[in-house]
Amino acid sequence: MRLYRNQKTSHRIYPATPPRAGGFTLVEVVTAIFITGLVFGGILAAYIQGARRAEWSGYSLAAQAVGLREIERARSAVWDASSGAERNEITNLPLMNFTATGGAGGIPPMVRGYTTNILDLPYSGNNFVMATNYVTIRRYDILPNKVRVQFMRVDTVWPFAKGNAVRYFTNTVATYFAPDNRDPNL
Repeated sequence: MRLYRNQKTSHRIYPATPPRAGGFTLVEVVTAIFITGLVFGGILAAYIQGARRAEWSGYSLAAQAVGLREIERARSAVWDASSGAERNEITNLPLMNFTATGGAGGIPPMVRGYTTNILDLPYSGNNFVMATNYVTIRRYDILPNKVRVQFMRVDTVWPFAKGNAVRYFTNTVATYFAPDNRDPNL
């Protein structure tokens, strides 16, 4: 600190405003803490949202796999229209609440039912997640007794908990089948 001498007296006097010391004021410290809190709060919120979206994606992929499993089970069934008596095991899939409507020659043009499955997610104990597959199989005769196809749609409904609320989501898989005309005894 630089001292000044009074010209009239020989006493030393200090300047009216002392030089500022190197430090932060309380307002600057509070502002810095507030900005740091906002930054870390944003990072934490982004991390939590990213983890929740990753969990939702895992549930969705597991539900898609369950729906595809039903499609593959129907794809492996026999549908032989080349023999005298048409053999169609696609409409005989093990479905609960099975309903078949109409149909000529004993072959229903539409079959509906559902199955329940556990989603293929990591779990321990009894905290598994159940999904329901609503299956619809519909036969179309494009050219009677010439061109036939079957349409299969699987709607997989699965729950996802967010806080105290549970929301239900649906994954849909659909495909067409043509007769494979194979002898199942070979």
